[in-house]
Amino acid sequence: MPATPAGTEIDLSIEGMTCASCVLRVEKALTAVPGVSNATVNLATQRAHLILDAQLSDPSQTTTGAVAAVKKAGYEASEIQTHSTPTDTLTASRELEAAHLQRTLILALILTLPVFALEMGSHLIPAVHEFVHTFIGMQRSWIVQSVLTTLVLIGPGRIFFTKGLPALWHLSPEMNSLVAMGAGSAWLYSMVATYAPHWLPEGTRYVYFEAAAVIVTLILLGRMLEARAKGRTGAAIQHLVGLVPRQARVIRGGQTIEIDIEAVIPGDHVLVRPGEKIPVDGDIVEGTPYIDEAMITGEPIPVTKQVGDRVTGGTINTTNSFTFVATHTGGDTVLAHIIRMVESAQGAKLPIQAVVDRVTAVFVPAIMLCALTTFAVWLWLGPAPSLGYALVNAVAVMIIACPCAMGLATPTSIMVGTGRAAELGVLFRQGDALQRLRDIKLIAFDKTGTLTLGKPVLTDMLVLDPSYDRATLLSWVAAMQIHSEHPIARAIVNAATTEQLPIPTAKEFSAIRGAGVRAQVHDKEILSGAQNLMQEHGIETSAASEQIKQWGLEAKTPIYVAVNGKLAAIMAVADPIKPSAKSAIAALHRLGLKSVMITGDNVHTAQAVARELGIDQVHAQVLPEGKVAVLQSLREAGQVLAFVGDGINDAPALATADVGIAIGTGTDVAIESASVVLMSDDLHGVANAVGLSRATLINIKQNLFWAFAYNVALVPLAAGALYPNFGVLLSPMFAAGAMTCSSVFVIANALRLKRFKPVT
Repeated sequence: MPATPAGTEIDLSIEGMTCASCVLRVEKALTAVPGVSNATVNLATQRAHLILDAQLSDPSQTTTGAVAAVKKAGYEASEIQTHSTPTDTLTASRELEAAHLQRTLILALILTLPVFALEMGSHLIPAVHEFVHTFIGMQRSWIVQSVLTTLVLIGPGRIFFTKGLPALWHLSPEMNSLVAMGAGSAWLYSMVATYAPHWLPEGTRYVYFEAAAVIVTLILLGRMLEARAKGRTGAAIQHLVGLVPRQARVIRGGQTIEIDIEAVIPGDHVLVRPGEKIPVDGDIVEGTPYIDEAMITGEPIPVTKQVGDRVTGGTINTTNSFTFVATHTGGDTVLAHIIRMVESAQGAKLPIQAVVDRVTAVFVPAIMLCALTTFAVWLWLGPAPSLGYALVNAVAVMIIACPCAMGLATPTSIMVGTGRAAELGVLFRQGDALQRLRDIKLIAFDKTGTLTLGKPVLTDMLVLDPSYDRATLLSWVAAMQIHSEHPIARAIVNAATTEQLPIPTAKEFSAIRGAGVRAQVHDKEILSGAQNLMQEHGIETSAASEQIKQWGLEAKTPIYVAVNGKLAAIMAVADPIKPSAKSAIAALHRLGLKSVMITGDNVHTAQAVARELGIDQVHAQVLPEGKVAVLQSLREAGQVLAFVGDGINDAPALATADVGIAIGTGTDVAIESASVVLMSDDLHGVANAVGLSRATLINIKQNLFWAFAYNVALVPLAAGALYPNFGVLLSPMFAAGAMTCSSVFVIANALRLKRFKPVT
């Protein structure tokens, strides 16, 4: 097994889990392994997520111990390699599981149908009863049923006993234990009635072979339907994995060869022809293609790429062959990171699941106690033959209360909800953000690059000191700003370059965070930035106040320029508002949310943008570290809030907010600090994230209500609560069918989330 770095997180694939009790059993086994600080197990994804202690000297030994612990608990486990090329292993395993269950079900049906026909046919159809009595005989019929039912239990039904009885022995019963006890009790009683009838009191010599066989068959049917339905819940992962091409055309030794994508390494020169998918991430070295990046940005129009531009694996080359050098391959590509984000969110355990876990921990033992109580009460008070009634009703209680639906209620909704979110360009990096997002009342936005395009342009320049001309001052400011990566700095440099002005060399350059820049150009002290920077240096700005106010009303950002301590000019930079911003803010308002803008821009510009977008509240002239203070003050007012940003200076705010939402086109630091990532810069993704969060939590509550209400209603019915007044009993066969319907209903309800419509 490959070494696992200490202090990291690993994922295990778990096979054999069938219900919520299985999940708790595996979690208990994993958390007991030395070196595992936390373990989370998900029934829908069949995965375990482990966090290892950072102080481990040999983490691979802990991983091996975790796999062994799962096996000892009665399940199979294997480590998932997160840095390999994404493959559709989960889908493949589910297809194999569904195919195996189908074969097992067919065999069970072949063996069960004759048993059902012989026993129930004799009760329901007089002609069948006459045929069995005349040509077969009741004793021979029982012997045939005993053989066929035994074959059902030791063949298709063997799994219930091999997993359920050991769990019962270790005092941690689960669904398989209930089925094994129910079907096994009916079979054992019937075997005694058939081959040793003298052991039973007179009037109690009946057989229930059909109940045992049909129970196993119906539950196998339910598991097959579950496996197929759960396969549909992973459609988002299947779609993402399907974006990865299987082969790449690589230039090696002057020759172009076709190799498997797993064999591509960083540094390889890869040739991509028109219509082909780009296999890995890299930088273009030859050609000018048009790339369809819809799977990343959601934009349907192909983007022109030049030499030096980055291309992303999974996107499509629409025209012109080109060559690029591979920079990220295998599990390091953007698409691989996206797939891991979706898998991580789908495997997450929401806070609401903690309630389910507490109930599940006592549910199966409580049901077994109910079954024993039912048996005792019917044996004591039931009509003759009381032993037969006691057995049938106790078996019905055990079968109908299997906790499959409770185990699937939360994870299936999460899986489908986060998958649908991925299809809409919303990635939940942290699964619990799905629940936290439902509770938010306020969404705060950064301005530059979030509400605006982040590509400002110089629109105006007014010279206030007649000692200088416009071209000279612009070239001097550009000489300073060329050292800065700030969008406003790039706008000024681009303006000077466009006007073909000579850009001199700046000396002693220094950037003043959130305020501006300072440098020496041609032996003159140049200061450029916001008004507060001028005030800090005692520079009078009143001469420009009227013009600054006017620019503010036009949503333009003013830049002051001082030479040798005196205001020389003012500039105006405008950052166009994103086309999606206004309608996205309106959509959030329709969802009942309030909007806030937090920006370092001046008050006039900020308020102009807010007026145009319909934003409720504005905090302007806020330094990067001040954004955290603003968020904390809003939270102190009792607001649960989210923050949307894209830049490095937004990272602290993204981490501070209850939910941080990063624009996927922003910086890596911002994305890593957020719990939700929008794959494109379309702000409708924020409304979609909130809408999906609410829809998913409603769906989970529906599932949990059904799972619990089902048991509350039907367990007393299975115990015979209606018999005294109405003479109604629930057959174990119908109990098995009802249990199957419960699980399938939960999955079908979760799948409704696939039809979630984008918020408009």
